[in-house]
Amino acid sequence: MTDTPSDTARDYRDTVFLPKTDFPMKAGLAAKEPAILERWATLGLYDRLREQRAGRERFILHDGPPYANGDIHMGHAMNKVLKDIIVRSQTLLGKDAPYVPGWDCHGLPIEWKVEEAYRAKKLDKDQVPVAQFRAECRAYAEKWVAVQRAQFERLGVMGDWEDPYLTMKFDAEAAIVGELLKFAESGQLYRGAKPVMWSPVEKTALAEAEVEYEDVVSTQIDVAFEIVEAPGAPELVGAHAVIWTTTPWTIPVNQALSYGPEIDYVLVDVMVADRFVPIGEEVAAWKSGGKFLIAAALVSAFAQRTAKNFGGTTDLQTVWMGKGSQLAGTVARHPMHALGGFFAKPRPLLPGDFVTTEAGTGLVHMAPDHGEDDFLLCKAHGIDPVFAVDGAGMYRPDWLWLGGQGSVINKKFVASDGPICSDLRAAGALLAASDDFAHSYPHSWRSKAKVIFRATPQWFIPMDQPQQAESAHSPIEIGAEIGFAPVLGHAKGNGPTLRNIALDSIERTRWVPARSQNRIRAMVEQRPDWVISRQRAWGVPIALYVDRKTGQYLNDPAVNARIVDAFKAGGADAWFDADHQALLGEKYVAADYEVITDILDVWFDSGSTHAFVIEARYGEGTRANLYLEGSDQHRGWFQSSLLESAGTRGRAPYDAVLTHGFALDGQGRKMSKSLGNVVDPLKIIQESGADILRMWVAQTDYFEDVRIGKEVLGTTSDAYRKLRNTFRYLLGALDGFSDAETLEVGKMPELELYVLHLLGKLDVELKAATANFEFNRYLRLLTDFAAEDLSAFFFDIRKDSLYCDASGDVKRRAYRTVLDILFHALVRYAAPILTFTAEEVWQARYPSEDGSVHFLEWPVLPALPGDDALSTKWADLRALRVQVTEAIEPLRRDKQVRSSLEAEVTVPKSAMSLEALAEAFIVAKVTEADTVSVKPTDFHKCGRCWRHLPEVTEDGTLCARCAEVVPA
Repeated sequence: MTDTPSDTARDYRDTVFLPKTDFPMKAGLAAKEPAILERWATLGLYDRLREQRAGRERFILHDGPPYANGDIHMGHAMNKVLKDIIVRSQTLLGKDAPYVPGWDCHGLPIEWKVEEAYRAKKLDKDQVPVAQFRAECRAYAEKWVAVQRAQFERLGVMGDWEDPYLTMKFDAEAAIVGELLKFAESGQLYRGAKPVMWSPVEKTALAEAEVEYEDVVSTQIDVAFEIVEAPGAPELVGAHAVIWTTTPWTIPVNQALSYGPEIDYVLVDVMVADRFVPIGEEVAAWKSGGKFLIAAALVSAFAQRTAKNFGGTTDLQTVWMGKGSQLAGTVARHPMHALGGFFAKPRPLLPGDFVTTEAGTGLVHMAPDHGEDDFLLCKAHGIDPVFAVDGAGMYRPDWLWLGGQGSVINKKFVASDGPICSDLRAAGALLAASDDFAHSYPHSWRSKAKVIFRATPQWFIPMDQPQQAESAHSPIEIGAEIGFAPVLGHAKGNGPTLRNIALDSIERTRWVPARSQNRIRAMVEQRPDWVISRQRAWGVPIALYVDRKTGQYLNDPAVNARIVDAFKAGGADAWFDADHQALLGEKYVAADYEVITDILDVWFDSGSTHAFVIEARYGEGTRANLYLEGSDQHRGWFQSSLLESAGTRGRAPYDAVLTHGFALDGQGRKMSKSLGNVVDPLKIIQESGADILRMWVAQTDYFEDVRIGKEVLGTTSDAYRKLRNTFRYLLGALDGFSDAETLEVGKMPELELYVLHLLGKLDVELKAATANFEFNRYLRLLTDFAAEDLSAFFFDIRKDSLYCDASGDVKRRAYRTVLDILFHALVRYAAPILTFTAEEVWQARYPSEDGSVHFLEWPVLPALPGDDALSTKWADLRALRVQVTEAIEPLRRDKQVRSSLEAEVTVPKSAMSLEALAEAFIVAKVTEADTVSVKPTDFHKCGRCWRHLPEVTEDGTLCARCAEVVPA
């Protein structure tokens, strides 16, 4: 009905049914959504749902706790919206799907922010009493929990906001320490000193998940160690073994060298002509050349690096060749041996299977304080760390070389003209040095400063200690494998290790997408023992007592129970001002025990949440159906939760894990303030509304990294408007509809049956998408159905019947009945994603102070006969309809017709009647021929329905149908 009646024709508009609704085309979401949120709060929506679904099948999505330390960003918004869509979709399926939001409140992220405030005031945090500092951290976390809670609620996230979980609540802190003590009681805990990632700026050990890698340019040096003994190759005595490193600061802590037993090594003689001798400190040592031991495969690279020191020559003559195995028993001396003491000790050459010829010299210098391979190899040969570098990255004051100097991450300190290289040069040991080696290096993701590997006394959970065969929870033998003190021993086990249990649990878990399983498996296969201690102040302490004489930690269940009770009553603060004699009881003397005050790794906190959220609320042994976080959590929360549960329960805490990508800007770049490309979710909500942001989340392929920007959001807004207009049409077309008008399915025309068939197919596909958490597919199916099957097809064809047929006409009743079915289905399908709009749509038709679309369950569609022939028939018609529309378009452009109603078409013979085809194509007449053709019709136009029909004698008079409907 695109034409308009002439000025002289009678106006029949009052006889035509036109859709009527107050539902506005303009959404105005930013203004409406807060009022809808207030209504839900008044209604008690979340609690009412829990009451309604009590006893139903439960679906638990366990919320990974964000840090309470700032406004939410796009990653938060994407994560929370995706969780909410899943929770709401499971609720729609009729399940009891509680959602308990939570926050990580301990650890360095919050402590660092509080320290920043001290630094801004030029105050030293270390001078503040621990109790005061912890109180400030708690207050800071409380502030941001409140802020983020309001922001998450504004996104439309439904959950138990009145009782969220916080890792700093007393019951949570008690549960966390209780989980730690389970590890202690089963022997899965040891105190040792081995290299861990350490931040000299933050002065604490870091977990792998707290580290990010950045490209840097470092100083690379070649250093000569004079060989003093070589029983397997006497020719080497007096020559120099050469090492290459990009961490010059580790040379003052060197204790050995390592070779590859199967690598081919050569002794090269550097031939130096006097005329090429350079001017500088190197002249005295190397004016006559020298003999150097390196891997045969790396001679050329070595020659290029050292050419400057050797007068420009790269003429290296091989004077000896042999396998690395011939270096067994070889001993060198440190370049700074003249200092005596530590530096005068022999430096043995040790076989290492980690030595390669990919770079350097094929010989690796060993500093057991500062490398995992170094530590293990040296430990196997009785060489222990010396702890020369302190927590701030300075050499300890009594160290013979560079004592009290540093920091070792200071670029100037380790540069080719810095004190380390200068001293090595003066000692005649520096063969090459340049500040140009580009590589990736670990940094703290908070301070952005470089980290180092540093051996310090820490507490560890072992990955490879066998447990007792009869039970995964039986004590395991830890032994004093590493470090300062032996720990309480147990009978040697022969069961699975924590790594074994974790890997087995990975296989038993559903990973979405499936490829993410490979990632976490590789990480667990390769990860070292879990270092769980931090040298900080804010968090749950490692509440253990260590015997001062034996070094064993006290393992007494009665003492542990008193510790847990103390935490329940006073939180983690209770440990710092505790009456330790009272906790120890009469059996022990407090003076005999060291009170451990190290703080638990915050990943242990969050890894324990399943214990005090899932099991505490839903029963012991209950597992979450789903964990959902970003892909970085394979080395973070997914893994710490897995290890904690595997170590205490012998299984994973989840049935399935979903991983999403990161939110990037519109050009695919990582968002950063420095680039000025941060897209603020709060601004999007303020300008466009939360439903636009929610629709964007569902629209993306969130298993990969996704883009968001003005153009992307514009596309989302267009899609939203089309879906909103579909709902607006349904509301208008159903004005006045009642149950009395409903028509039985068996009496419906083919078109209505076909559309119901399409709806049934959509229903099946949406359920499958829900089961696979594929909400981008879910939304695409929904929007395509609304736009293509409904607006462009079904609504288009049936608008004539809706507007002009008699109210009791079977076709019109059938159409409105199907519209009613569509309304009830589509508003439910949309509700998990467009949570505000679906509520607005529902209330527009069923206004109620006590009702909500979110109380509804998945639609139950009418049963249909399985007639594939009907589906094929109408699919063929739709394909032909496209051809007809394309054929009419040239006539429309040439203004031969103004609308399809003025066209007559010919089409190939069809299974449909010609009258049905004319109705479907919305044309005046259809005839049959071999090809599709179009011409303007000669029929006159009905003054009411505007169809061109043979019975209309002149324009403006009525066709037979309209004459029957219009009162005389």
